[in-house]
Amino acid sequence: MPAIQTTDPEIYAAILAEQKRQSEGMELIASENYQSPAVLAVQSSVFANKYSEGFPGKRYYWWQENTDIIEQLAIDRAKKIFHADHANVQALSGAAANLCVYSALMNPGDTVLWMDLSHGGHLTHGAPVTFFSKIFNFIRYKTTAEGKIDWEQVRALAREHKPKIILAGFSAYPRELEYEKFVEIANEVWAVAFADMSHIGGFIAAGVLKNPLDYGFHVMMTTTHKSLRGPRGALILSKGIVSNPLKKPEDTIENIPTRIDRAVFPGMQWGPHMNTICAIAVALKEVESPEFKAYAEQALKNAQVLASELVTRNYKLVTGGTDNHMVIIDFSWTEIDGSVAEKTLDKIGISTSKSTIPDDPNPPFRPSGLRIWLPAMTTRGVKEDDVKKIVAFMDEALKNKDNEEVLSELKNKVKDFCKNFPVPGL
Repeated sequence: MPAIQTTDPEIYAAILAEQKRQSEGMELIASENYQSPAVLAVQSSVFANKYSEGFPGKRYYWWQENTDIIEQLAIDRAKKIFHADHANVQALSGAAANLCVYSALMNPGDTVLWMDLSHGGHLTHGAPVTFFSKIFNFIRYKTTAEGKIDWEQVRALAREHKPKIILAGFSAYPRELEYEKFVEIANEVWAVAFADMSHIGGFIAAGVLKNPLDYGFHVMMTTTHKSLRGPRGALILSKGIVSNPLKKPEDTIENIPTRIDRAVFPGMQWGPHMNTICAIAVALKEVESPEFKAYAEQALKNAQVLASELVTRNYKLVTGGTDNHMVIIDFSWTEIDGSVAEKTLDKIGISTSKSTIPDDPNPPFRPSGLRIWLPAMTTRGVKEDDVKKIVAFMDEALKNKDNEEVLSELKNKVKDFCKNFPVPGL
């Protein structure tokens, strides 16, 4: 990075410091992963210079033959991997993609049925603090005492409120969803079945978790930077008739793909970030490799060991375990909370994220839960026996949260442990 060092020494120093932090610590935050050197490289390619309003073959600017190639590759790879009729690869993030889907399929005041935030949903699914909630009407469904979705409640709410969209998806839900039940209820009330699979998109792509589009969902969104290990962006995948995205289609379920394209451009966004789309294409190429499937399978194995080891050490887990990559510890019955746990683990070089639990009695900045995942460390090569060591580090830290000497010793142990698992590209 000699150009950066010469041009901006302060930025250069910050980059080196972040490289050091990532190398010496463990990333267990459930929305972060490591990109390959190839994915990182293309984000700094000359495609960062190009402005490309429109879609492949239908641009507003000249000299688009190369941008059309990379965007079409990203589209074709996404459609193949996710069994979709159509893929939009231009959304700038998961939040932007969700808003594009809402605007494509609804009018202001229309209703979305979504999972309650404290029960595992996401802010962009309709939390009252978001701008989305000022435009659309969001009705929340919850989980049962066992942490499973309350299907009687979902059906009753759907019949009562007649939503335009029934949303399946989560930010903190450690179980596989029963997609066929969502579709059954959506069909009953003539709603669109929409799945936000941002956290598990990579596992769906690898074929190790179920694909909502195979069960009758009309639309699926996934971010590209979590389990997919791509750049920060999003894919909107759909079933239906694909027509000219620059001509207004009828507002029918069959025309969902074109309605989504028009909602992205010119509805919500203008110039797509072609360097990011290029990186998405590269990441999707990597997804098709045997190495990626091995990574996805290993990540799920690691999650099972993580859950088992925590239960053995008397930690309480939301839903009692996990079906996917995610584990959520429930501290509501202890003297600490998720925020204290997060800060304690940070002191020893383990990054996690505090999380709400169903009907959390604590406020959002001091929730009762801690959300953990292992795909990032799996990318670095961690396997089952290594997970047991990670849990041991965490357990000792939490039991000695006020003992700075013990925490300092643990930080050195974590650093030594991480030397065996280099970050890709560093």
